[in-house]
Parts: sequence; C-alpha cells; structure tokens
Amino acid sequence: MTFPFDVMIKKLSSLYRDDVPSVTKVAEQERDPFLVLVGCILSLRTKDEVTEAAMERLLKKARTPREMLELPLAELSTIIYPVGFYRTKAKTIHEISQTVLEKHSGRVPDTMEELLSFKGVGRKTANIVITEGFNKAGIAVDTHVHRISNRLGIVSTKNPDQTEQALRKVLPKRYWKIINMLLVTHGKRTCTPLSPFCSRCPINSICKKAGVTRSR
Repeated sequence: MTFPFDVMIKKLSSLYRDDVPSVTKVAEQERDPFLVLVGCILSLRTKDEVTEAAMERLLKKARTPREMLELPLAELSTIIYPVGFYRTKAKTIHEISQTVLEKHSGRVPDTMEELLSFKGVGRKTANIVITEGFNKAGIAVDTHVHRISNRLGIVSTKNPDQTEQALRKVLPKRYWKIINMLLVTHGKRTCTPLSPFCSRCPINSICKKAGVTRSR
C-alpha cells in the first residue's frame, strides 16, 4: 500500500504553516546560501530561539565570508554565545569563510560533494543549504525526520543517512524541500521521541506507530 503523502503534507502544512525552524526563517528572509550555511552551523545542538537571536546579532556585524573573517575569533564567539559549542562554531565559521573565498571565489557551492568538503558540514546541513539557499531539490534528514519517517512506516532504516536515501526513492519530489520543516516541527510539538501525543496528532490515522510503546 502506497503511503498517503498528500494527506500528510496537507494536514501538517495546515497545522504548522506559521511555526518553522529558525534556519528556515533565515533562508526566507535572506535567500543567501552563505547565511543559510552559517545559520545551520549555529543551529546544531542549539534551541531555535537561541539560534535565531545569535543570528540576528551576527547579521548586524557580518554578512559575507570576508566580513566574518574580519571579526576576531574572540568577538565572533561572544556574538554567537550562548549557542552550543560557540567557540568551536566560531572557528568553523572562520574556516568555512576562508574556504569559500579561496576555493570558490567567494560563493558557496551548490553541490552535495562540494558542500560536504567543508569542515563541520554533514549531509543534513548540505541538504538544507541546497534546498533553502539555492531552492533546489534535496531531503534534509535529522533525528526528527528519521524517527517520524520510521514511526509512520514510510521507511525502515537505522540512521538518518539511510532514511535520506530511502525517502529519495518513495517521497514525491515536490515534497522534498518541505519535508524537513514539517517533520522537525511535528517532532518538537507532537511526535516527540518518548510518549508522543498521538491523541492530538492530525496524522494519527495514517501512522503505523512503529516502535511506539507509550503515547499520550
């Protein structure tokens, strides 16, 4: 039986249309692949509200790779604090800025292979840059997308990379760019890791609840 993707996307879009992750907000406002990439780096292991506030402070000081490099590491660290691992992320932003200038003529590349060559960039971040920065097709899979895709019964995989590859085979391409935003928000608000709120879930009727032993 084919999974009813149209039903899922319609219901989740209606519920979360105004509730999107902070990196997506940066993309909507800026449409700049470099700033989307920086936003992704800041967001790792950091709450959305902390990421958003840090990004707002940073944009007042620097918006380009060259401007980022002109900020001393200590100042950059202070600006983005208290994002998780802020000192390490400051170094990563400097290294990425240097690479963009020296190897890519100041422009962030739009291919998975080139993006993965940057320090601190994994497949999830690369896919977000491709989808949100360049408006191209990609599927960004984090722990929420991985967990919910398996819980729904869409895929049966062991890690996010496997989930991405499996989704590429079954998810209609028109939904590739939006799936991350919807499932991340759904995972935070309703389909939580432990004891999900199945009683109020809009897609409860099409969920196989794989692995769910307790719910609310």
